[in-house]
Amino acid sequence: MPVNNTTDFQKTAIPFSSNCIRLSIGQWIIVTVICLAASYLTPVLWERLEDFSPGPDYRIPYELSNDYWLYERYCQWACSRNETLIIGDSVIWGHYVSRDNTLSHYLNKMTGVKQFANLGLDGIHPAAMEGLLRYYGKNISNKNVILHLNPLWMSTPKLDLKTEKEYHFNHPKLVAQFTPRIPCYRASFPTRLSVVIRRFFTLPNWISHINITYYKSNNIPAWTIENPYKNPFEVVTFKLPDMDNYEHSEGPAVRRPQADNQHKKDTDTPLGVFGTDGYQWVAAEKSLQWSSFRRTIQLLKERGNCVFVLVGPFNEHTLGGKSLEACQKLKNEIEQWLQQNRIAYYMPPVLPAKIYQDASHPLSEGYAMIAKQLFENQSFNSTILHATESNLPN
Repeated sequence: MPVNNTTDFQKTAIPFSSNCIRLSIGQWIIVTVICLAASYLTPVLWERLEDFSPGPDYRIPYELSNDYWLYERYCQWACSRNETLIIGDSVIWGHYVSRDNTLSHYLNKMTGVKQFANLGLDGIHPAAMEGLLRYYGKNISNKNVILHLNPLWMSTPKLDLKTEKEYHFNHPKLVAQFTPRIPCYRASFPTRLSVVIRRFFTLPNWISHINITYYKSNNIPAWTIENPYKNPFEVVTFKLPDMDNYEHSEGPAVRRPQADNQHKKDTDTPLGVFGTDGYQWVAAEKSLQWSSFRRTIQLLKERGNCVFVLVGPFNEHTLGGKSLEACQKLKNEIEQWLQQNRIAYYMPPVLPAKIYQDASHPLSEGYAMIAKQLFENQSFNSTILHATESNLPN
């Protein structure tokens, strides 16, 4: 009698696909736990291996301006050692001066103790600053914060991010991805969603840190294509760059048409001098950047911080006629809101033209003058210095 091989095979066959490895539900749970633990512990272990010892007057290296994982790490370090944090764009960072000629340096010099930390970041406009502090500055709580507002970001609808035409601005991964809407931001839905998701996970930000720090902002496959004869693991030295790149120029600011683009990195955001016809100031009540700045103040205060706002110093020597009037009107609107909401602030007077490098960046002498003016300002003394002195060790 013939044997029905088909029937016997059906009885003995394993009712699964041809995968070599099959996991039960319990095994999948174990694998998931291991992967989650590895994704959390790897960046923690990396912090122990990578040398990060910020010294006096430290600031995030210019080349690492988009390394938000490092910024978060620096925030944690600074909050554990400094009583007052100075947060702002390249004006606070010190675009044209060395690290020992920034505002934080001169404030520390005048107090005689290292109580002021430079948390400035190049190109960090208010809309991006809100996201930076919301997602990567969570350690900033119960501190004194000097929050810098650069009027430059409201000097044109383009810089205010209000134009409908697509515009590639600085730090797009930090701005609001869905709401409030940014008209000139045209990223696709998957891109926006991925940006939102990575804000809540350490691993992708750590991977970005590795790529930016050691592979010149490339991933390993792209880096190996450019460097086919190099070992990709040899460049991982566990040492952060200690570069202090800055642009320094003596003499007064001059109006140069090419200045609009001379400081851009991977964007076309102008940081130079526009000239009298280049400004189209946005009113405070219509400004997207000013709305973001107000929300940042609220966020910091909700975390128990004592906030002091520094407005400017803007180089009004580059303005004339209606442009100057519009700038002064905007500053008056900002001042009125700060007064109504009882926010301590200081608007330094316009500095001499010779100590500006461009529309908003002072040279070394300018930072020293602003530090001296702050120490002579009653609001600064009562808000920042008094709180700082009360928390100093006996």
